[in-house]
Amino acid sequence: MGERDRIAPGQPGIPPRWTSSAKQGVGTALSATSRVWFTLSHGILNEVYYGRIDQACIRDLGLIITAGRSFCSEEKRHTTSEVTWMADGAPGFRVVNLCHEGRYRIEKEVISDPAREVVLMRVRFVPLRGELNDYRVFALLAPHLGNRGCDNSGWLGDHNGAEMLLASSGALALALATDARWRARSVGYVGFSDGWQQLTRDYQLNTTYERAEQGNVALTGEVELPATGEFVLSLGFGRTSDEAASRAAASLFAGFDRLKARYLHEWTQWQQGLEPLDPPHGGGVNLYRTSAAMLRAHDAKEFPGGLIASLSIPWGPSKGDDDLGGYHLVWPRDLVEAAGGLLAAGAHEEALDVLEFLETTQQADGHWPQNMWLDGTPYWNGIQMDETALPILLVDLAHRAGALAAEELPRFWPMVRRAAQFLVANGPVTQQDRWEEDPGYNPFTLAAEVAALLVAAELAERNGEPQTAQYLRETADLWNGCIERWTYAQATNIARDHEVDGYYVRIAPPETSDVSSPIDGFVAIKNRPLDDSLAPATQIVGTDFLALVRFGLRAADDPRIINTLKVVDGVLKSELPQGPGWHRYTCDGYGEHDDGAPFDGTGRGRVWPLFTGERGHYELAAGKPVEAEKMLATLTAFANAGGLLPEQTWDAPDIRERGLNFGAPSGSAMPLVWAHAEYLKLLRSLRDGRVFDLPPQTVARYLVEQQTSPHHAWRFNHKCRHLTVGKTLRVELLEPAVVHWGTNGWQSPQDTATRDTALGVHVVDLPTAGLDRGTVVDFTFYWSQQERWEGVNYSVVVES
Repeated sequence: MGERDRIAPGQPGIPPRWTSSAKQGVGTALSATSRVWFTLSHGILNEVYYGRIDQACIRDLGLIITAGRSFCSEEKRHTTSEVTWMADGAPGFRVVNLCHEGRYRIEKEVISDPAREVVLMRVRFVPLRGELNDYRVFALLAPHLGNRGCDNSGWLGDHNGAEMLLASSGALALALATDARWRARSVGYVGFSDGWQQLTRDYQLNTTYERAEQGNVALTGEVELPATGEFVLSLGFGRTSDEAASRAAASLFAGFDRLKARYLHEWTQWQQGLEPLDPPHGGGVNLYRTSAAMLRAHDAKEFPGGLIASLSIPWGPSKGDDDLGGYHLVWPRDLVEAAGGLLAAGAHEEALDVLEFLETTQQADGHWPQNMWLDGTPYWNGIQMDETALPILLVDLAHRAGALAAEELPRFWPMVRRAAQFLVANGPVTQQDRWEEDPGYNPFTLAAEVAALLVAAELAERNGEPQTAQYLRETADLWNGCIERWTYAQATNIARDHEVDGYYVRIAPPETSDVSSPIDGFVAIKNRPLDDSLAPATQIVGTDFLALVRFGLRAADDPRIINTLKVVDGVLKSELPQGPGWHRYTCDGYGEHDDGAPFDGTGRGRVWPLFTGERGHYELAAGKPVEAEKMLATLTAFANAGGLLPEQTWDAPDIRERGLNFGAPSGSAMPLVWAHAEYLKLLRSLRDGRVFDLPPQTVARYLVEQQTSPHHAWRFNHKCRHLTVGKTLRVELLEPAVVHWGTNGWQSPQDTATRDTALGVHVVDLPTAGLDRGTVVDFTFYWSQQERWEGVNYSVVVES
C-alpha cells in the first residue's frame, strides 16, 4: 500500500444518520458486568449501546456479499429476514436472511457476552447457487460512538497479533474481531471512501485505507471464509481501543457456545421466578415472556431501575447527531408504567429498583424532569404534573402487590411528601399533558393528581401527619369535583352529531378556569403546520378520559364516560386487520405524512396499540371480561413477528417503497416499553378479574362514599371569577398573607390571615357559603413577609 493510501479521502463524510426504529430484536445479558445492549432490524445488528443504555455507539453492522467481479448484495436491503428467539423470554436471536435472487442464505445467532462488553454474532454463509468459493463476504460497521456519527476516528490495528478494525471518539472505543482471518480491511469516510462505495462499484476492496480521522467513518473487513462457511464476529467496547480489543479477543477465546449457554441460562432462571401468566401456547412468540424480557432488557445496569422508553430512535434514517436523545431516555411516566408491568409480572425486585431510581432523580422541589439522562440530568425541561403524581401511585401499587412491606413504606414518605407538595403548590393545571404538548386541564393528568393526593394522604396519616392528610384529601375532593366543569363539553356540534349531551375534551386551556365550561377555550395543536395549529378545545377529543375510570374517580357506567366513548369511537377509532385501534386525539400530527415521509415536526398521528390495552382495562372495569379478552388478543396481534410492540401502527394503504404496510408497525419507536407494560398489566388484570393498578382509595372515596367538596378554590394559577352558591371560597397562596376582603364593592371589609398547611401552601377559607347568588366577593392581599400590599384587587361572583 502506498503512502497515499494510508489516509482515507473525503473527510468528514456525508452527514451521519441513524437507522430504522422498527426493531426485530433487542437483547442484553442479565449480568450487570456486561454493560452492552444490542438491537436488530432488517436482519442485521443495529444500534449497540455501551457503558450506559442511553448511549448508542454504532449505527449498524451488516454483511455485503459479492461474487468478486460482479454481483453485490447487501443483506439489509436484498434479503428477506426471519428472526426467532433462541428460548422463550431469553433475548438471544436466530436470524435467517434469504437472498432475493436465491443465491445465498445467511444464518446468524446473536447474543452478548455475559461477562464482558461484547456483542457476538455467529454467522454461517450458505451458497444456494454455485460454490462457497464463488462468493466473498464483507462486514460493514458504522461507528456512532457516544450518540454521535461525526467526530469518530477509525483505523486498522491488531491485538497481540490478531488483526482488528478499530474506532474511537472521546473516551469511547470499539474493536471488531473475527475467529476467522481478515482477507482485507479498510476504513473510510461514509459517502466517499468507505467500503460500501468500493464494493457496490468494484465488488472488492481494490484500494484500502488505514485511517480516517474525525468524521462519519465506516469500517470494512473481508472475512476469509472457512470451509464450513461459519465464523464469529466479536464487537467489543471499552474506554480505550486496547480495552475494546482485549474484550473482543477474550470473548472469542471463551467460545460462542459456552457464552450462549450462560446467556440463555441467566434469562431462563429470571423468567422462572415470574408470575405464571403465560397465555395458551399457540406456536408463536410467547408475548408474556417477550414483554417481561423487553422491560428487563431496557433497564440501566449501572443505574438500576432506570428503564428507558425504547432502544430505538423514531424515524432514525431521517435523524442526525442533533437528535441526541431518541427514545433512549428516561421518561418518569413511561418508567412508572414499566414498573407497573414489572409488578404485574411478579418482578418485585426490579420494581423496587425503579422506586429507588425515582428517589435519587427527584428534583429538590418535588417534581421529576420531563425526561432525563440516566444520571438525572434533564433533557427537555417541561413540567408534566402526571409525572409527579404517578410515582406516588407506584409506591402504593408496590405495597398492594406485595413488593413493599408496610414497615418499608415510611422510607418512601419523604419522596411522596415532596411530590405531593409540588402537586398542591402547582396543580391542578399542568404545563404539559402526557403527550408533552399543551398546558391546561387534562383528564388523565387530573385523574392521576387526585388519586396521588389520596394516596399521599393515607401515607401522611401512617407517618403521623393528620393535618397534612386532611389538606391533601380536601384538595383532592376539590379538584375531583371540578373535573366536569373544566373538561366536559356540552351542546356542541360534536355532541349533536353523536347524539350525546356532552363528552370529555382532550384538554382545556388554563384560562377556562374562569368560565363554566371549556367551550370557550382554544388549544394549540402541536406537530401541525402553523396555519392549522389552533382549534376550539371542544373540537379536540382524546383517549385520556379513560383514566377517570382506570384511577377510580368515575364509574365505568357513568353516563358522561359512556357519552365520551361514543364520541371517541366515532372520531378516533380505526379498524385494522388485528382489530380495533385508536389515535391519540383529533388532528394529532405526530406520525408520518400522508405520503409516508417521516415525521419532521409535522405529520399525521397513527394508531397506538397501547390504547387497545387501555380500552381492555376499561372493558374489564365495566364488567365485560369477554370484551377485555378481545382487546388483549388485538394487542397481541399488533406485535411484530419477533413479539415487539410498536408505538404506532400504520393505518393507511400500503406504501411499500417506504416500508409501510396497513396494520404493520410504522416508523416510530419499536419496541415501546410502555406498550409492553400495558400488555403485562392487562394480562394480570384478566387473571385477577379486576384492574391491577386501580387505586382503592379513590374507589372508596368517590364511587362508594361519593365524597364531595364544600370548597371552591382561588389561586394564582387558577384565578376563578365565579363561585358556586353554597361553596366556601378557599384562597390558596404560596406564602403567608393577610386576605383583605369584602362584598359588593368592599362592603363590610375584613382581614383574615392565612394558615400554613405545612406543604408550602397557605390557605384561608372565606365564609361565603351563605352568600346569595349575584354577590361579588372582593379581595386583595397584604404579604406578611414582604410587608407590602398586592396592589391588585380581585373579585369572584357567586353563581348558581
